[in-house]
Amino acid sequence: MDGGYGIESPGKHEASPHRAPARYLVVIDAAGAFVARLFIETREQVAEIDAATEEVAQMTQGLVPTRTALDPEWDRALAGHSAAERATADVYTLDV
Repeated sequence: MDGGYGIESPGKHEASPHRAPARYLVVIDAAGAFVARLFIETREQVAEIDAATEEVAQMTQGLVPTRTALDPEWDRALAGHSAAERATADVYTLDV
């Protein structure tokens, strides 16, 4: 044994910048399954979850979606989706 007792106290917290908050939520058909993709302001994807989850319903409650996924600013972010999928996608701007 090393003679120590209990649990060692944690080290000093290192201050580091926080990750940017998600600004957009896109609900899109991905080969027959609806997914919700979260993007930061620069339209860089930070998460992807099943669109049927309770969390998606909570995040979009009271928000009105737009059909702007075909706009040029989404070209790189949604490059893996067809034009038909993008045309029917719901784009939500989240309250940050």
